[in-house]
Amino acid sequence: MSPEGKRLLNIIVLGFGFMFMFTAFQTCGNIEQTVIKSFNSTEFHGSGYTSMAIIYGVFSASNLIAPSVVTVIGPQLSMFFSGLLYSGYIAMFIYPYTWSFYTASVLVGIGAAVLWTAQGNVLAINSTDSTIGRNSGIFWALLQFRLFFFNISHLFAAYSLEIYKDRQTVFISLTVISLVGCFLFFLIRKPDPEPASSEASESLLQAESTESTASLCSQALDVKLTMYVCNITDESEFLLLAALSGLELTFYSGVYGTCIGAMTRFGQDAKGLIGISGICIGIGEILGGGVFGMLNKCNRFGRNPVVLLGLITHFVAFYLIFLNIASDAPIAPEAGTDLQAYITPSVGVALLCSFLLGLGDSCFNTQLLSIIGFMFRDNSAPAFAVFKFIQSIMAAVAFFYSNYLLLHWQLLILVVAGFLGSTTFFLAETLAESSRRESDYDSI
Repeated sequence: MSPEGKRLLNIIVLGFGFMFMFTAFQTCGNIEQTVIKSFNSTEFHGSGYTSMAIIYGVFSASNLIAPSVVTVIGPQLSMFFSGLLYSGYIAMFIYPYTWSFYTASVLVGIGAAVLWTAQGNVLAINSTDSTIGRNSGIFWALLQFRLFFFNISHLFAAYSLEIYKDRQTVFISLTVISLVGCFLFFLIRKPDPEPASSEASESLLQAESTESTASLCSQALDVKLTMYVCNITDESEFLLLAALSGLELTFYSGVYGTCIGAMTRFGQDAKGLIGISGICIGIGEILGGGVFGMLNKCNRFGRNPVVLLGLITHFVAFYLIFLNIASDAPIAPEAGTDLQAYITPSVGVALLCSFLLGLGDSCFNTQLLSIIGFMFRDNSAPAFAVFKFIQSIMAAVAFFYSNYLLLHWQLLILVVAGFLGSTTFFLAETLAESSRRESDYDSI
C-alpha cells in the first residue's frame, strides 16, 4: 500500500473507532437518567446531571496534562487506555454503586482530554498540507454516524420504555460496542514520513522513539509550556471560533431538543420529535463532513468560504428558530409551554433548523481541525488540547446559563459569538495561507 493510502486508511480506522465508542457512550448518557430513576433510592443515590457536570469539569482541567500523556506513551496507546475508561463508565451500570458511578465520571473526564488530544495528534501526523482538510472531513463524517444510533435509542425511550426493563443486557451490549472501538485503534499503523518533512514527522512521533522516559517527560513539558505561551499570539485568532463550537455543542445537543420537546403545539409526539431532530442534525453533520472532505482538493480559496457557509447557515437557522419556537421553551416546566412565537409552530421548520444546525456545525469543526493540524503540525498534541480546553469550558458555561436564559437571549449570544469567531478565523486563515506561500517560496 502506498504511504498516502496507509495514511487514509488510518484516518478511516480512527473515524470508525470513535464512531463505535461514542455510539455506545452517548446512548448510555441518553438512557442513564431514566435508568437511575428506576433504582431503589436506598441502593443508589447518583444523578446523571451531576455526573455530566463532573465529566465536563474534569475534562477541562485534564487538558493541561493531556499533551504530556500523549507525548510519553504515544497517541495509539493514549486512545486505547482512554477508551477503556469510557467502556468502564458504561460497564459500571451493570452493577452500579454511588461511589463507582462518580469515580467513573472523574476517570471519563480525564480520559476524554487524553482521547481527543491523541485524536488530533493522529489526524495531524497522517495528513499533509494538501490532505488535512479532506481527512478532517472524513473523520468528522464517520464520527457523526453515531448520531443515528444515539437518537434511535431516544426514539425507543420516547415511544417504548421496554429498553429499560433488561438493564444488564443493554449495558453489556453497549460495553462490547465501546470495546470494539477501543481495539480498532490497534489497526492504526505508523505512517511513512515524507522525505521533505522528516524533521516534522520525527518530532510528531517522539512517543514512539527510543529515548528514555525522563527525556520524553521533559520534552512534553517543554512543548506544552511553549504552546500555552504561543496561545496569546498564534492561536488567539481562532480560539473565538473554538469557543463558539462549545456554545453550539450545548445548544444543538441539549437546548434545542429540549425546546422542541417542550412545544405542546407540536402535539402529543413532541417528545418523540427530539430523536428525529437529532437524526436530522446527524444528516447535516455527515453531509457537511463528507462534502467538505471530497471538495478539499478543489478548494482554491482556502477554508474561509466553508466557515462563511457555516456562519450563514447558522444565522438562517437561528432566525427560523426565533420565529418558530416559543421564547420560554428552554426553561419551560415538564408539562411544556403553550406559548407561540411569531409564526404558527411548524414541525417541518423545526426539523429543517436541526439539519441546518448540523450542517453549520460541521463547517466550523472540520475547518478548525484542519487549520489546527496545519498551523501546529510540529506541536499538534498541545494545540488540540488547548482547542478542547476552550471548547469544553464554553460548553460548561452554556449548560449553566441555559437553565436561566430565555431562548432569544441564547440565540443572541450565539449570533454575536458566531460573528466574532468567524471574523477572527478569517484572519487566522489569511495568516496561515501567507505562511504556506512563504514556505513554498523558500523551498523553491
